[in-house]
Amino acid sequence: MATRDEIERHILRAAQGDRAAFASLYGATSAKLLGVALRVLDDRAEAEDVLQEIFVRIWHNAARYKSNGLSPMTWLITIARNAAVDRLRKRGRAGAADPLDDRIADGGAGPEAQAVAASERRRLDACMDELPAPRAEAVRRAYLDGETYADLAARFDVPLNTMRTWLRRSLLKLRECLSR
Repeated sequence: MATRDEIERHILRAAQGDRAAFASLYGATSAKLLGVALRVLDDRAEAEDVLQEIFVRIWHNAARYKSNGLSPMTWLITIARNAAVDRLRKRGRAGAADPLDDRIADGGAGPEAQAVAASERRRLDACMDELPAPRAEAVRRAYLDGETYADLAARFDVPLNTMRTWLRRSLLKLRECLSR
């Protein structure tokens, strides 16, 4: 299992066009990123397809990565989630959207990776518990289920800009909590 520093070095070297570093990054992170895509899409074949898109995005955007002391996995997972949500929305426009559920995908990860993921999940759950319940639910619906800001504003009966503020502030609190 690659460390945070190793993953960060792989990203920085990939930004310079180092294909070996990119291959190492893929080996170290693909199972987790597949799990993120699978959780959003609930279709393994489609998640595997999106995984290719995820790594194309990472290759093209590696130079945008900023080392800031936080986990580089946060950056990678954001790319993965956004790619999966994009695919989900495209699927929804095609009229074939299936409802999302709360099943957690293993992404083909081994026992060590599953243990690390479980530990990270517990940390994230603890940080989510620090948020007010409506805001935690809004974060889950926006970033795990792919609901739009407008849908969330209607669901929680708040103005659209209020929902944007809720989510932005909630993410800042989560980032602060996870960096402790």
